[in-house]
Amino acid sequence: MGVGAFLSRFVENAELGFTTSQILLGIVGGFSAPVLFATYAYLEGITAILFVIVFLCGALSGLEIPLITRILTAMGAGKHTLANVLTADYLGALAAALAFPLLVVPQLGLMSASLAFGLLNLLVAGLSLWLFRAQLGLGLRLVWTISVIACAVALVRAESLVSVLDSALYEDEVIHSQTTPYQRITITRFRDRTRLFLNQSIQFDTLDEHRYHEMLVHPALARVPMPKTVLILGGGDGMAVREVLKNPQVERIDLVDLDPAVTELFRDHDDLAKLNGFALRNPKVSIFNADAWQFMSQPGESYDLIIADLPDPSTLSLSRLYTREFYARMLERLSSTGLFVTQAGSPLFARAAFWSLEETLSGTRNPIAPGQGLWTETLHVTIPSFGIWGFIIAGKMEPAPRALNLPEELKFLTPESFEAARAFPPDMSPLDVDPNTMQTHALMRYYLDGWAEWFR
Repeated sequence: MGVGAFLSRFVENAELGFTTSQILLGIVGGFSAPVLFATYAYLEGITAILFVIVFLCGALSGLEIPLITRILTAMGAGKHTLANVLTADYLGALAAALAFPLLVVPQLGLMSASLAFGLLNLLVAGLSLWLFRAQLGLGLRLVWTISVIACAVALVRAESLVSVLDSALYEDEVIHSQTTPYQRITITRFRDRTRLFLNQSIQFDTLDEHRYHEMLVHPALARVPMPKTVLILGGGDGMAVREVLKNPQVERIDLVDLDPAVTELFRDHDDLAKLNGFALRNPKVSIFNADAWQFMSQPGESYDLIIADLPDPSTLSLSRLYTREFYARMLERLSSTGLFVTQAGSPLFARAAFWSLEETLSGTRNPIAPGQGLWTETLHVTIPSFGIWGFIIAGKMEPAPRALNLPEELKFLTPESFEAARAFPPDMSPLDVDPNTMQTHALMRYYLDGWAEWFR
Protein backbone atom coordinates (compact mmCIF):
# COMPACT_ATOMS: atom_id res chain seq x y z
CA MET A 1 0.00 0.00 0.00
CA GLY A 2 2.91 2.29 0.66
CA VAL A 3 4.16 1.70 -2.87
CA GLY A 4 0.72 2.62 -4.24
CA ALA A 5 0.57 5.76 -2.13
CA PHE A 6 4.04 6.76 -3.36
CA LEU A 7 3.12 6.14 -7.01
CA SER A 8 -0.04 8.25 -6.68
CA ARG A 9 2.07 11.43 -6.90
CA PHE A 10 2.86 10.57 -10.52
CA VAL A 11 -0.83 10.30 -11.48
CA GLU A 12 -1.79 13.61 -13.06
CA ASN A 13 -5.50 12.91 -13.64
CA ALA A 14 -6.87 11.84 -10.24
CA GLU A 15 -10.30 10.88 -11.59
CA LEU A 16 -8.79 8.68 -14.31
CA GLY A 17 -6.25 7.18 -11.90
CA PHE A 18 -8.82 6.35 -9.23
CA THR A 19 -11.29 4.78 -11.67
CA THR A 20 -8.55 2.78 -13.41
CA SER A 21 -7.22 1.51 -10.07
CA GLN A 22 -10.69 0.31 -9.10
CA ILE A 23 -11.11 -1.55 -12.39
CA LEU A 24 -7.70 -3.17 -12.04
CA LEU A 25 -8.35 -4.01 -8.39
CA GLY A 26 -11.63 -5.65 -9.38
CA ILE A 27 -9.88 -7.74 -12.03
CA VAL A 28 -6.79 -8.70 -9.99
CA GLY A 29 -8.64 -9.23 -6.71
CA GLY A 30 -11.68 -10.84 -8.27
CA PHE A 31 -9.72 -13.39 -10.26
CA SER A 32 -7.08 -13.96 -7.56
CA ALA A 33 -8.73 -17.14 -6.24
CA PRO A 34 -9.36 -18.66 -9.71
CA VAL A 35 -5.76 -17.92 -10.72
CA LEU A 36 -4.36 -19.42 -7.51
CA PHE A 37 -6.60 -22.49 -7.82
CA ALA A 38 -5.47 -22.99 -11.42
CA THR A 39 -1.81 -22.45 -10.50
CA TYR A 40 -2.06 -25.03 -7.72
CA ALA A 41 -3.80 -27.50 -10.03
CA TYR A 42 -1.48 -27.23 -13.03
CA LEU A 43 1.86 -25.95 -11.71
CA GLU A 44 4.17 -27.08 -8.92
CA GLY A 45 3.92 -24.08 -6.60
CA ILE A 46 1.87 -20.95 -5.97
CA THR A 47 4.31 -18.88 -3.91
CA ALA A 48 5.49 -16.56 -6.68
CA ILE A 49 2.05 -15.83 -8.15
CA LEU A 50 0.64 -15.40 -4.64
CA PHE A 51 3.18 -12.69 -3.81
CA VAL A 52 2.56 -10.96 -7.15
CA ILE A 53 -1.21 -10.87 -6.52
CA VAL A 54 -0.78 -9.63 -2.95
CA PHE A 55 1.64 -6.91 -4.13
CA LEU A 56 -0.68 -5.74 -6.91
CA CYS A 57 -3.74 -5.67 -4.63
CA GLY A 58 -1.80 -3.75 -2.00
CA ALA A 59 -0.37 -1.25 -4.46
CA LEU A 60 -3.72 -0.63 -6.14
CA SER A 61 -5.40 -0.20 -2.75
CA GLY A 62 -2.67 2.25 -1.73
CA LEU A 63 -3.57 4.49 -4.65
CA GLU A 64 -7.13 5.00 -3.41
CA ILE A 65 -6.80 7.38 -0.46
CA PRO A 66 -4.34 9.88 -2.01
CA LEU A 67 -6.32 10.06 -5.26
CA ILE A 68 -9.77 10.35 -3.71
CA THR A 69 -8.44 12.97 -1.28
CA ARG A 70 -7.22 15.02 -4.23
CA ILE A 71 -10.58 14.64 -5.96
CA LEU A 72 -12.55 15.75 -2.91
CA THR A 73 -10.19 18.64 -2.24
CA ALA A 74 -10.59 19.86 -5.82
CA MET A 75 -14.36 19.69 -5.34
CA GLY A 76 -14.08 21.92 -2.22
CA ALA A 77 -14.99 19.26 0.32
CA GLY A 78 -13.45 21.20 3.21
CA LYS A 79 -10.55 21.09 5.64
CA HIS A 80 -11.49 17.69 7.12
CA THR A 81 -11.28 15.89 3.78
CA LEU A 82 -8.42 13.55 4.70
CA ALA A 83 -9.94 12.72 8.10
CA ASN A 84 -13.28 11.91 6.49
CA VAL A 85 -11.67 9.74 3.82
CA LEU A 86 -9.62 7.82 6.39
CA THR A 87 -12.67 7.35 8.60
CA ALA A 88 -14.70 5.90 5.75
CA ASP A 89 -11.77 3.75 4.60
CA TYR A 90 -11.07 2.30 8.05
CA LEU A 91 -14.75 1.56 8.72
CA GLY A 92 -15.09 -0.06 5.32
CA ALA A 93 -11.96 -2.14 5.87
CA LEU A 94 -13.27 -3.26 9.27
CA ALA A 95 -16.63 -4.29 7.82
CA ALA A 96 -14.97 -6.18 4.96
CA ALA A 97 -12.45 -7.88 7.25
CA LEU A 98 -15.26 -9.17 9.45
CA ALA A 99 -17.69 -10.06 6.68
CA PHE A 100 -15.23 -11.90 4.42
CA PRO A 101 -14.26 -14.80 6.75
CA LEU A 102 -17.45 -14.89 8.83
CA LEU A 103 -20.19 -14.39 6.24
CA VAL A 104 -18.98 -14.26 2.65
CA VAL A 105 -16.58 -17.24 2.44
CA PRO A 106 -18.81 -19.62 4.49
CA GLN A 107 -21.80 -18.82 2.27
CA LEU A 108 -20.12 -18.51 -1.14
CA GLY A 109 -16.84 -20.40 -0.90
CA LEU A 110 -13.43 -18.90 -1.57
CA MET A 111 -13.73 -18.88 -5.36
CA SER A 112 -17.12 -17.14 -5.46
CA ALA A 113 -16.17 -14.80 -2.60
CA SER A 114 -13.12 -13.57 -4.50
CA LEU A 115 -15.19 -12.87 -7.61
CA ALA A 116 -17.98 -11.22 -5.60
CA PHE A 117 -15.55 -8.77 -4.00
CA GLY A 118 -14.07 -8.13 -7.43
CA LEU A 119 -17.54 -7.16 -8.66
CA LEU A 120 -17.89 -4.77 -5.70
CA ASN A 121 -14.74 -2.96 -6.79
CA LEU A 122 -16.02 -2.85 -10.35
CA LEU A 123 -19.29 -1.34 -9.11
CA VAL A 124 -17.27 1.39 -7.36
CA ALA A 125 -15.46 1.92 -10.66
CA GLY A 126 -18.82 2.11 -12.44
CA LEU A 127 -20.01 4.80 -10.02
CA SER A 128 -16.80 6.73 -10.69
CA LEU A 129 -17.35 6.42 -14.43
CA TRP A 130 -20.78 8.01 -14.04
CA LEU A 131 -19.67 10.75 -11.63
CA PHE A 132 -16.65 11.71 -13.75
CA ARG A 133 -18.20 10.96 -17.14
CA ALA A 134 -17.11 14.36 -18.48
CA GLN A 135 -13.43 13.64 -17.78
CA LEU A 136 -13.30 9.95 -18.73
CA GLY A 137 -13.33 8.54 -22.23
CA LEU A 138 -15.25 5.77 -23.97
CA GLY A 139 -12.28 3.39 -23.94
CA LEU A 140 -12.30 3.09 -20.14
CA ARG A 141 -16.06 2.45 -20.16
CA LEU A 142 -15.50 -0.39 -22.63
CA VAL A 143 -12.77 -1.92 -20.44
CA TRP A 144 -15.06 -1.65 -17.42
CA THR A 145 -17.98 -3.31 -19.27
CA ILE A 146 -15.83 -6.23 -20.42
CA SER A 147 -14.44 -6.63 -16.88
CA VAL A 148 -17.91 -6.68 -15.31
CA ILE A 149 -19.16 -9.26 -17.81
CA ALA A 150 -16.11 -11.48 -17.31
CA CYS A 151 -16.33 -11.29 -13.52
CA ALA A 152 -20.10 -11.90 -13.48
CA VAL A 153 -19.84 -14.91 -15.81
CA ALA A 154 -17.01 -16.36 -13.72
CA LEU A 155 -19.08 -15.87 -10.55
CA VAL A 156 -22.07 -17.67 -12.05
CA ARG A 157 -19.83 -20.49 -13.29
CA ALA A 158 -17.65 -20.64 -10.17
CA GLU A 159 -18.73 -24.12 -9.08
CA SER A 160 -18.18 -25.51 -12.57
CA LEU A 161 -14.75 -23.88 -12.61
CA VAL A 162 -13.86 -25.48 -9.28
CA SER A 163 -14.99 -28.86 -10.61
CA VAL A 164 -12.74 -28.50 -13.65
CA LEU A 165 -9.77 -27.63 -11.44
CA ASP A 166 -10.63 -30.50 -9.10
CA SER A 167 -10.39 -32.89 -12.04
CA ALA A 168 -6.84 -31.69 -12.65
CA LEU A 169 -5.89 -32.26 -9.00
CA TYR A 170 -7.06 -35.86 -8.70
CA GLU A 171 -6.00 -38.97 -10.56
CA ASP A 172 -9.45 -40.54 -10.57
CA GLU A 173 -12.78 -39.30 -11.89
CA VAL A 174 -14.39 -36.68 -9.66
CA ILE A 175 -17.95 -37.87 -9.05
CA HIS A 176 -18.88 -35.18 -6.53
CA SER A 177 -17.41 -31.76 -5.78
CA GLN A 178 -18.99 -29.31 -3.36
CA THR A 179 -18.01 -26.26 -1.34
CA THR A 180 -19.81 -25.96 2.00
CA PRO A 181 -19.54 -23.26 4.70
CA TYR A 182 -16.99 -25.53 6.40
CA GLN A 183 -14.87 -27.22 3.75
CA ARG A 184 -14.38 -28.45 0.20
CA ILE A 185 -15.80 -31.95 -0.33
CA THR A 186 -14.44 -34.02 -3.21
CA ILE A 187 -15.29 -37.65 -3.93
CA THR A 188 -13.42 -39.58 -6.62
CA ARG A 189 -13.96 -43.02 -8.13
CA PHE A 190 -11.97 -45.47 -10.24
CA ARG A 191 -13.87 -48.66 -10.98
CA ASP A 192 -14.99 -49.90 -7.55
CA ARG A 193 -12.56 -47.70 -5.65
CA THR A 194 -13.99 -44.59 -3.97
CA ARG A 195 -12.04 -41.93 -2.10
CA LEU A 196 -13.19 -38.97 -0.01
CA PHE A 197 -11.15 -35.77 0.23
CA LEU A 198 -11.88 -32.82 2.51
CA ASN A 199 -9.94 -29.69 1.57
CA GLN A 200 -7.77 -31.87 -0.71
CA SER A 201 -6.79 -34.14 2.22
CA ILE A 202 -7.72 -37.80 1.88
CA GLN A 203 -10.19 -39.09 4.47
CA PHE A 204 -10.65 -42.64 3.26
CA ASP A 205 -9.97 -44.99 0.39
CA THR A 206 -12.34 -47.95 0.11
CA LEU A 207 -9.36 -50.24 -0.59
CA ASP A 208 -7.99 -49.86 2.93
CA GLU A 209 -10.42 -47.84 5.07
CA HIS A 210 -11.37 -51.05 6.92
CA ARG A 211 -7.91 -51.11 8.52
CA TYR A 212 -8.40 -47.61 9.92
CA HIS A 213 -11.98 -48.00 11.12
CA GLU A 214 -11.60 -51.48 12.57
CA MET A 215 -8.61 -50.36 14.65
CA LEU A 216 -10.37 -47.14 15.65
CA VAL A 217 -13.50 -48.85 16.90
CA HIS A 218 -13.12 -52.49 17.95
CA PRO A 219 -10.18 -52.59 20.40
CA ALA A 220 -11.99 -50.07 22.59
CA LEU A 221 -15.53 -51.30 21.94
CA ALA A 222 -14.65 -54.92 22.77
CA ARG A 223 -13.22 -53.92 26.17
CA VAL A 224 -16.18 -51.92 27.43
CA PRO A 225 -18.20 -54.21 29.76
CA MET A 226 -21.67 -53.24 28.52
CA PRO A 227 -21.41 -50.85 25.54
CA LYS A 228 -25.02 -49.72 25.20
CA THR A 229 -24.46 -46.08 24.25
CA VAL A 230 -21.79 -44.77 21.88
CA LEU A 231 -20.88 -41.22 20.85
CA ILE A 232 -18.88 -40.56 17.68
CA LEU A 233 -17.31 -37.14 17.14
CA GLY A 234 -16.62 -36.56 13.45
CA GLY A 235 -16.87 -39.54 11.14
CA GLY A 236 -19.67 -38.09 9.05
CA ASP A 237 -18.97 -40.68 6.34
CA GLY A 238 -20.58 -43.30 8.58
CA MET A 239 -17.72 -45.82 8.42
CA ALA A 240 -17.12 -45.79 12.18
CA VAL A 241 -20.88 -46.09 12.75
CA ARG A 242 -20.88 -49.17 10.50
CA GLU A 243 -18.23 -50.81 12.70
CA VAL A 244 -20.01 -49.96 15.95
CA LEU A 245 -23.24 -51.51 14.66
CA LYS A 246 -21.44 -54.84 14.37
CA ASN A 247 -21.73 -55.12 18.15
CA PRO A 248 -25.32 -56.22 18.95
CA GLN A 249 -25.08 -54.88 22.52
CA VAL A 250 -25.07 -51.27 21.30
CA GLU A 251 -28.52 -49.70 21.63
CA ARG A 252 -27.86 -46.07 20.67
CA ILE A 253 -25.26 -44.24 18.61
CA ASP A 254 -25.04 -40.44 18.54
CA LEU A 255 -22.99 -39.04 15.66
CA VAL A 256 -21.78 -35.43 15.93
CA ASP A 257 -20.37 -33.98 12.72
CA LEU A 258 -20.09 -30.28 11.99
CA ASP A 259 -20.94 -30.39 8.28
CA PRO A 260 -24.48 -31.52 7.36
CA ALA A 261 -23.42 -31.88 3.72
CA VAL A 262 -21.16 -34.83 4.61
CA THR A 263 -23.73 -36.74 6.65
CA GLU A 264 -26.40 -36.11 4.03
CA LEU A 265 -24.17 -37.42 1.25
CA PHE A 266 -23.38 -40.65 3.07
CA ARG A 267 -26.92 -41.15 4.31
CA ASP A 268 -29.14 -40.12 1.41
CA HIS A 269 -27.17 -41.14 -1.71
CA ASP A 270 -27.45 -44.88 -2.22
CA ASP A 271 -24.12 -45.33 -4.01
CA LEU A 272 -22.28 -43.64 -1.11
CA ALA A 273 -24.50 -44.97 1.68
CA LYS A 274 -23.76 -48.56 0.67
CA LEU A 275 -20.08 -47.92 1.50
CA ASN A 276 -21.04 -47.69 5.17
CA GLY A 277 -23.66 -50.41 4.91
CA PHE A 278 -26.44 -47.81 5.09
CA ALA A 279 -25.39 -47.30 8.72
CA LEU A 280 -26.62 -43.71 8.92
CA ARG A 281 -30.15 -44.88 8.15
CA ASN A 282 -30.15 -47.32 11.06
CA PRO A 283 -32.81 -46.45 13.69
CA LYS A 284 -30.19 -46.73 16.43
CA VAL A 285 -28.32 -43.75 14.95
CA SER A 286 -29.04 -40.09 15.70
CA ILE A 287 -27.14 -37.42 13.77
CA PHE A 288 -26.27 -34.03 15.27
CA ASN A 289 -24.71 -31.46 12.97
CA ALA A 290 -22.93 -29.42 15.60
CA ASP A 291 -19.50 -28.34 16.79
CA ALA A 292 -17.95 -31.07 18.96
CA TRP A 293 -16.81 -28.56 21.61
CA GLN A 294 -20.27 -27.07 21.95
CA PHE A 295 -21.91 -30.48 21.99
CA MET A 296 -19.64 -31.71 24.79
CA SER A 297 -20.29 -28.51 26.76
CA GLN A 298 -24.01 -29.23 26.95
CA PRO A 299 -25.47 -31.36 29.73
CA GLY A 300 -26.63 -34.77 28.63
CA GLU A 301 -26.52 -38.50 29.20
CA SER A 302 -23.24 -40.34 29.60
CA TYR A 303 -21.80 -42.72 27.04
CA ASP A 304 -20.09 -46.08 27.41
CA LEU A 305 -17.76 -45.37 24.51
CA ILE A 306 -16.74 -42.06 22.93
CA ILE A 307 -14.93 -42.19 19.59
CA ALA A 308 -13.11 -39.13 18.22
CA ASP A 309 -12.75 -39.49 14.45
CA LEU A 310 -11.80 -35.84 14.01
CA PRO A 311 -9.55 -34.15 11.41
CA ASP A 312 -5.87 -33.77 12.25
CA PRO A 313 -4.94 -30.84 14.55
CA SER A 314 -3.51 -28.69 11.77
CA THR A 315 -5.22 -25.46 12.88
CA LEU A 316 -6.02 -23.80 16.20
CA SER A 317 -9.71 -24.53 15.68
CA LEU A 318 -8.99 -28.26 15.36
CA SER A 319 -6.21 -28.33 17.96
CA ARG A 320 -8.66 -27.21 20.66
CA LEU A 321 -10.51 -30.51 20.19
CA TYR A 322 -7.33 -32.31 21.32
CA THR A 323 -6.65 -30.28 24.48
CA ARG A 324 -6.88 -31.21 28.16
CA GLU A 325 -9.68 -28.69 28.49
CA PHE A 326 -11.72 -30.48 25.84
CA TYR A 327 -10.99 -33.89 27.34
CA ALA A 328 -12.09 -32.63 30.74
CA ARG A 329 -15.48 -31.82 29.21
CA MET A 330 -15.54 -35.16 27.43
CA LEU A 331 -14.96 -37.05 30.68
CA GLU A 332 -18.13 -35.54 32.14
CA ARG A 333 -20.07 -37.45 29.47
CA LEU A 334 -18.13 -40.73 29.82
CA SER A 335 -19.42 -43.46 32.13
CA SER A 336 -17.14 -44.65 34.94
CA THR A 337 -16.29 -47.90 33.14
CA GLY A 338 -16.43 -46.33 29.68
CA LEU A 339 -13.56 -45.76 27.28
CA PHE A 340 -12.51 -43.00 24.93
CA VAL A 341 -10.58 -43.58 21.72
CA THR A 342 -9.17 -41.08 19.25
CA GLN A 343 -7.30 -41.18 15.98
CA ALA A 344 -3.92 -39.74 16.83
CA GLY A 345 -2.11 -39.13 13.56
CA SER A 346 1.07 -40.85 12.49
CA PRO A 347 3.55 -41.91 15.20
CA LEU A 348 6.17 -42.04 12.43
CA PHE A 349 5.57 -38.90 10.33
CA ALA A 350 4.49 -36.79 13.31
CA ARG A 351 6.03 -38.72 16.18
CA ALA A 352 6.18 -35.82 18.64
CA ALA A 353 2.53 -34.96 17.95
CA PHE A 354 1.43 -38.53 18.65
CA TRP A 355 3.17 -38.68 22.02
CA SER A 356 2.07 -35.15 22.87
CA LEU A 357 -1.50 -36.35 22.52
CA GLU A 358 -0.76 -39.35 24.73
CA GLU A 359 0.78 -37.01 27.31
CA THR A 360 -2.30 -34.80 27.06
CA LEU A 361 -4.68 -37.68 27.80
CA SER A 362 -2.58 -39.42 30.45
CA GLY A 363 -2.17 -36.10 32.27
CA THR A 364 -5.85 -35.08 32.12
CA ARG A 365 -7.34 -34.98 35.62
CA ASN A 366 -9.12 -38.22 36.47
CA PRO A 367 -12.50 -37.37 38.03
CA ILE A 368 -12.73 -40.67 39.95
CA ALA A 369 -9.08 -40.77 41.06
CA PRO A 370 -8.04 -37.32 42.38
CA GLY A 371 -4.42 -36.50 41.72
CA GLN A 372 -4.12 -39.03 38.94
CA GLY A 373 -4.43 -38.93 35.18
CA LEU A 374 -6.20 -41.24 32.78
CA TRP A 375 -5.21 -44.77 31.83
CA THR A 376 -4.04 -44.87 28.22
CA GLU A 377 -3.07 -47.43 25.62
CA THR A 378 -1.38 -46.67 22.28
CA LEU A 379 -1.85 -48.55 19.02
CA HIS A 380 -0.63 -48.23 15.45
CA VAL A 381 -1.43 -49.81 12.10
CA THR A 382 -0.21 -49.51 8.53
CA ILE A 383 -2.79 -47.95 6.21
CA PRO A 384 -1.48 -47.62 2.63
CA SER A 385 -3.46 -44.43 1.98
CA PHE A 386 -2.08 -42.70 5.08
CA GLY A 387 1.09 -44.55 6.04
CA ILE A 388 1.58 -45.73 9.61
CA TRP A 389 -1.29 -44.40 11.71
CA GLY A 390 -1.86 -44.26 15.44
CA PHE A 391 -4.73 -44.47 17.90
CA ILE A 392 -4.97 -43.83 21.63
CA ILE A 393 -7.48 -45.41 24.00
CA ALA A 394 -8.09 -43.74 27.38
CA GLY A 395 -10.29 -44.36 30.38
CA LYS A 396 -10.93 -43.40 33.97
CA MET A 397 -9.77 -46.87 34.96
CA GLU A 398 -7.88 -49.64 33.21
CA PRO A 399 -10.24 -52.22 31.68
CA ALA A 400 -10.31 -55.60 33.35
CA PRO A 401 -8.27 -58.22 31.48
CA ARG A 402 -10.51 -60.06 29.08
CA ALA A 403 -10.33 -61.80 25.74
CA LEU A 404 -10.67 -59.49 22.76
CA ASN A 405 -14.06 -60.64 21.49
CA LEU A 406 -14.22 -59.39 17.91
CA PRO A 407 -16.98 -59.69 15.29
CA GLU A 408 -16.37 -62.50 12.81
CA GLU A 409 -16.77 -60.40 9.67
CA LEU A 410 -13.75 -58.12 10.24
CA LYS A 411 -11.30 -57.90 7.33
CA PHE A 412 -8.12 -57.01 9.23
CA LEU A 413 -8.28 -56.93 13.00
CA THR A 414 -7.58 -60.15 14.88
CA PRO A 415 -6.24 -60.78 18.40
CA GLU A 416 -2.83 -61.31 16.79
CA SER A 417 -2.86 -58.08 14.77
CA PHE A 418 -4.07 -56.26 17.87
CA GLU A 419 -1.06 -57.46 19.86
CA ALA A 420 1.23 -56.39 17.03
CA ALA A 421 -0.40 -52.94 17.02
CA ARG A 422 0.66 -52.43 20.65
CA ALA A 423 4.39 -52.82 19.93
CA PHE A 424 6.21 -49.63 18.91
CA PRO A 425 9.67 -49.84 17.31
CA PRO A 426 12.44 -47.45 18.43
CA ASP A 427 11.76 -44.85 15.73
CA MET A 428 8.16 -44.52 16.97
CA SER A 429 8.84 -44.89 20.71
CA PRO A 430 7.78 -42.27 23.29
CA LEU A 431 9.37 -38.84 23.36
CA ASP A 432 9.64 -36.22 26.10
CA VAL A 433 7.09 -33.70 24.79
CA ASP A 434 4.64 -31.14 26.12
CA PRO A 435 0.91 -31.79 26.50
CA ASN A 436 -1.64 -29.90 24.43
CA THR A 437 -3.60 -27.17 26.20
CA MET A 438 -5.62 -24.14 25.17
CA GLN A 439 -2.71 -21.97 26.31
CA THR A 440 0.09 -23.71 24.40
CA HIS A 441 -1.38 -25.62 21.43
CA ALA A 442 1.86 -27.61 21.43
CA LEU A 443 0.20 -30.40 19.45
CA MET A 444 -0.39 -28.24 16.37
CA ARG A 445 3.26 -27.18 16.34
CA TYR A 446 4.47 -30.76 16.69
CA TYR A 447 2.06 -31.89 13.97
CA LEU A 448 3.05 -29.25 11.41
CA ASP A 449 6.79 -29.63 12.10
CA GLY A 450 6.62 -33.42 11.86
CA TRP A 451 4.88 -33.53 8.50
CA ALA A 452 7.05 -30.72 7.14
CA GLU A 453 10.17 -32.70 8.01
CA TRP A 454 9.00 -35.62 5.88
CA PHE A 455 7.20 -33.80 3.08
CA ARG A 456 8.76 -30.34 2.85
